[in-house]
Amino acid sequence: MQKVFPDPQSALNGLLFDGMTIMAGGFGLCGIPESLIVAIRDSGVQNLTVISNNCGVDDFGLGLMLQTRQIKKMVSSYVGENAEFERQYLSGELELEFNPQGTLAERIRAGGAGIPAFYTKTGYGTLIAEGKEAREFDGEMYVMETGLKADLSIVKAWKGDRSGNLVYRKTARNFNPMIATAGKVCVAEVEQLVEVGELDGDSIHTPSIFVKRMIQGTAYEKRIERRTVRKKE
Repeated sequence: MQKVFPDPQSALNGLLFDGMTIMAGGFGLCGIPESLIVAIRDSGVQNLTVISNNCGVDDFGLGLMLQTRQIKKMVSSYVGENAEFERQYLSGELELEFNPQGTLAERIRAGGAGIPAFYTKTGYGTLIAEGKEAREFDGEMYVMETGLKADLSIVKAWKGDRSGNLVYRKTARNFNPMIATAGKVCVAEVEQLVEVGELDGDSIHTPSIFVKRMIQGTAYEKRIERRTVRKKE
């Protein structure tokens, strides 16, 4: 099967439709599928539910699709760096399903593993647990969380071979491996495209069976959300 496509638009061809659910890898702006996000924005697809740790910043990453009002609902764990995200939520323009960060990661992992639900202590007795089933195990109370799945997963990797095996670089791995498993279709973009056999088998983070289509991206900005440096003495 030919998995490598020449550009993001062709890789997404036939996969996008109004009202779909998309999972997007990355943490803040680290390891986000920059090229695929822009292509989804340019497609004009509407009423999206997007599952991602956060929603980029106002003018970059998933924030680009907030600007164009293409996102109907976010399933996230963090809002803080995106003023437009905050504004749309507080004004009632955007639905938001908030999750503790570890719970979000496990919901995605569970969805990719075919696990419909699990119990966690995190959030019990708080607003997060309202309306959810709770059970006692060994004298402790736990809240039930459901697994998450999507119509489409988009991820960003450092290296990938032509069969779809992926390697992420350092903290850019973040949510990407779980998200790659939890979509009906996974489209990956890579910085370096190599031939089959060039990757060390023990270093592969996402096996090719999860990746249906891929592109080699170019001109990555790799922005930093908030640069923090130590003051000179």
